[in-house]
Amino acid sequence: QVQLVESGGGLVQAGGSLRLSCAASGRTFSSYAMGWFRQAPGKEREFVAAISWTGITTGYKDSVKGRFTISRDNAKNTVYLQMNSLKPEDTAVYYCAASARRNIPSNSEGEYAYWGQGTQVTVSS
Repeated sequence: QVQLVESGGGLVQAGGSLRLSCAASGRTFSSYAMGWFRQAPGKEREFVAAISWTGITTGYKDSVKGRFTISRDNAKNTVYLQMNSLKPEDTAVYYCAASARRNIPSNSEGEYAYWGQGTQVTVSS
């Protein structure tokens, strides 16, 4: 089992940047692919980005490609989401998640067994 704790959320103006972090504890961090998901008010949770255990393979939601970058540091048991050129429509609670299919950065929630509590990102116009 792995425990996940997100941080780095906050309020930012449109066009600004934030870096989210997700610290993992418990089982070996490199055993997992990691993903970021988000849920806006009144909407279903959606995939944002994911990364394989090596960090070599990544995947992104189309609307964040070129603006968001997912990365990980296995020595620090941490995955990051660098968010640039933020837009009001990026406002949501952001969750990190861990998948035991470590070679496959899946965009499907069902592949992720472990979830953090979420961190709020609010982008003002």
